[in-house]
Amino acid sequence: MSKTRTIKSIRGVHDILPTDSPSWQHFEKTFSSLLDSYGYSEIRMPIIESTELFKRSIGEVTDIVEKEMYTFTDRNESSLTLRPEGTAGCVRAGIQHGLLYNQQQRLWYNGPMFRRERPQKGRYRQFHQVGVETFGITGPDIDAELIAMTARLWQLLGLKNIELQLNSIGSNASRQAYKTVLVEYFTKHYDALDEDSQRRLSTNPMRILDSKNPQLAKLIATAPSILDHLDDDSQQHFDQLKNLLDAMEIQYTINTRLVRGLDYYSKTVFEWVTTELGSQGTVCGGGRYDGLVEQLGSKNTPACGFGMGIERVLDLMEAQGIVPKQNKPDFYLMMIGEGTLAKGMQLAEQIRQQIPNVKLITHCGEGSFKSQIKRADKSGAKIALIIDNKALENQQIIFNPLRDREQPQQTIAEDKLIAILLNQMV
Repeated sequence: MSKTRTIKSIRGVHDILPTDSPSWQHFEKTFSSLLDSYGYSEIRMPIIESTELFKRSIGEVTDIVEKEMYTFTDRNESSLTLRPEGTAGCVRAGIQHGLLYNQQQRLWYNGPMFRRERPQKGRYRQFHQVGVETFGITGPDIDAELIAMTARLWQLLGLKNIELQLNSIGSNASRQAYKTVLVEYFTKHYDALDEDSQRRLSTNPMRILDSKNPQLAKLIATAPSILDHLDDDSQQHFDQLKNLLDAMEIQYTINTRLVRGLDYYSKTVFEWVTTELGSQGTVCGGGRYDGLVEQLGSKNTPACGFGMGIERVLDLMEAQGIVPKQNKPDFYLMMIGEGTLAKGMQLAEQIRQQIPNVKLITHCGEGSFKSQIKRADKSGAKIALIIDNKALENQQIIFNPLRDREQPQQTIAEDKLIAILLNQMV
C-alpha cells in the first residue's frame, strides 16, 4: 500500500502561525488605531475583480498586468483576476456605491493581494497589504498628511532608518512632453537597453526609469529629469508639498528617477525605503492619481493614497529587534478530581462574564495535577486557579501564582474570587 503524499502550501504562499500572529496583530492594531485618530474609515473590497479593472487602471504594459496577475476564465467566460493591489478595487467600489463624486473620502483597507512573482524574502505570491486612499482633495495638504501619517506609524512601531524619497511626475500633459525627450535620449542608447526596456521604449518609456537591471543604472542616472519638464501647476504643487514637509520637520530626499510601477500616478509620488531588507527595500509607496476615477468611468476626482506590504514591515521590525509583547493569558483554570469539571466550566464563564477583557484558559482533556500544572506554566499565565474535590466541597478556589514565586499559594472563598481576580488585572 502506497503512502499518501502530504499536501503542502503552494510556492510563494505562507501560513501565519500562532507564534507569528502577535506581531501581525500588533501591527494591525497600531495601524487601525492610527487611521482612526486621523478620521479615516475602513472599506473592505472583494479579492476577485474583473480583469478589465486592472488593465484599465494599472496599465496593460506594466509588469503586473503583463506577467504577474493570477487571471482565469470562470464558467460564463468572464475574465477574472485575483487582486494584485488595492487602489483599483477601492476606486471601483467608490464609483459603484456613489462615494466619490463631489465628496471627500478618507478610506483605508487591509487584506491579501496576489502576484505571480519569483518568491524571495519580502516578495511573495500572496502578500498582505494595508492601503489608504483619499478622494476629492486637490491640494498638497492631503499628500503631506499621508506622508506625515506614515512617518508617525514608524514612530509608533519603533522603526528607524527608513528614508523618504520624493518626486513629482507632473500632469498628463507634462508627462507626454517628457516622454518625447526620454524617447529621444534612450533611442540614442538603444543597443545598451535590455529587451524589456527596448519594448517599453515604444509603449511606456517612463517604465525604463523603474528598471531594476543594474547594468542600466548608469544610463538611467544620466537620463533627463522629469523635474525639468513640469508644468507650472505641478511645480507649484510640488513646491508647496516640500514646504509643508519642511514645516513638519519630515526629512526627505528628491529622487528624480522615482516613477512608481503603476500607470495611474500623477504629480506627487513617494516611497519609504530602507537598506536593511536587501533588494526588497521599499517599505511603503504612494502618491497622487488624479485621473484614475475618470479613467474608470466616473467624473474627474482628485485622489491620493499609499500602500505598504505588511510582511516587509514585519521583516524590518525583526531586523531591528522589535518584538511585540506576547498575548499571554491572565489565568489558567485547572480541575482535578471527579465531579470538578462541571463546576470549573461554570466558573470559567462566570469569570469571563464579570471581568472585562480577561484572558482565561480552561484546561480541557482531563490529566493529572502534574500534567495540568505543566500546561498552565507553559501557557504563560500569571496565575493557576485550581478546583479539586476538597475545594469543591468547601466552595473554595486554590490560587497559585506561577510567575511571582514570592507570592504564596492561597485558598480563596468562591464568593471572594471575582474581586481578587479584578485586583490582579489592575
